[in-house]
Amino acid sequence: MTVAELQKMACTLRINVIKMVGVGQKGHLGGSCSLSEIVSVLYFYRMKHDPKNPAWKDRDRFLLSKGHAALIQYAALVEAGYFPRTEIDRVKCLGAMLQGHPDMKTTPGIEGNTGSLGQGLSMACGMAAGLRLDKKDNKVYCIIGDGEIAEGQIWEAAMTASVFKLENLIVFLDKNNLQATGPITDRYNTNPLLEKWKAFGWHVAEVDGHNIKEIIKTLDEVDKVTGKPKIIIAHTIKGRGIAFAENVASFHNGELTKEQFDQACSELNKNN
Repeated sequence: MTVAELQKMACTLRINVIKMVGVGQKGHLGGSCSLSEIVSVLYFYRMKHDPKNPAWKDRDRFLLSKGHAALIQYAALVEAGYFPRTEIDRVKCLGAMLQGHPDMKTTPGIEGNTGSLGQGLSMACGMAAGLRLDKKDNKVYCIIGDGEIAEGQIWEAAMTASVFKLENLIVFLDKNNLQATGPITDRYNTNPLLEKWKAFGWHVAEVDGHNIKEIIKTLDEVDKVTGKPKIIIAHTIKGRGIAFAENVASFHNGELTKEQFDQACSELNKNN
C-alpha cells in the first residue's frame, strides 16, 4: 500500500473499532485507536503473512502484548481477510470468534493469548529465539503499552532479549501517557523510557506514532541494526481520531451513547 492508502486504512480500522464497541457496552476504544497507524503499517505494508494460510511457516509474527486493545488487531485481521466481516458484529458474544482478549484457539492470525499484562514480550522473545534456532530470517513484532511496562515481567523479557541479542525482535511501545485510571505520571510513572531501554541494552528509536511516513522510515532504519533487539517508542494520542475521546482516560474502556457513536462514525467517515 502507498502512504495515502495506509492513512485511509488507519481510518478504516478506527471505524471498525467503533463498530465493535457499539452502543451501550464497554470496549477498549482509547488504546485501540492510538495504534491504528502502527497496525496499518505492520499488516498492510511491512509484515509477511498470509490470511489464507495463517500458520504459514515463513510468516512474520505479531504479538499484541497489551491484549485489551484486541479490537485494533481484529480490525486489521478482518480487512486482511482472515475471517468474515460478519464476525465484527459478534465481538464478546458467547461462543463468538472474537473475544475481549486475543485467543489463538478461536481467532485465525492470533499468535498468542495476551491481555494478562506483561506477558506478551516474553512470548515474543521465545518466538524470536526459536526462529533463530530454526535459521529463519522472519521477524517478530510486539506492541506493549506505557502502563503495561510497570509489570516486572516486561523487564525480565527486556534483559533476556538483550542477553541473547534477539535482533529479529522489533517492539513498539505505545506511549499514549494514559492508563485506565488516569495519567501514567500520576499512577505508576514508568518514565524516562529512552534511557531505561538503552540501559537494558536495546537499540531505541522514537517516532510520531500517527505519522505513517515516519513509522516506515524508522522501521527501515532499525532493520539495519544488528546484535540488539529494537524498540520504537511511539508517541501517540489515546482515542486518536475521535475528538471527544482523545486524551480522555475514561475511554480506555469506555461506553458510547448513541449520540457519541454517531459522532465518532461521522468524524471518521469524513476522513476516510
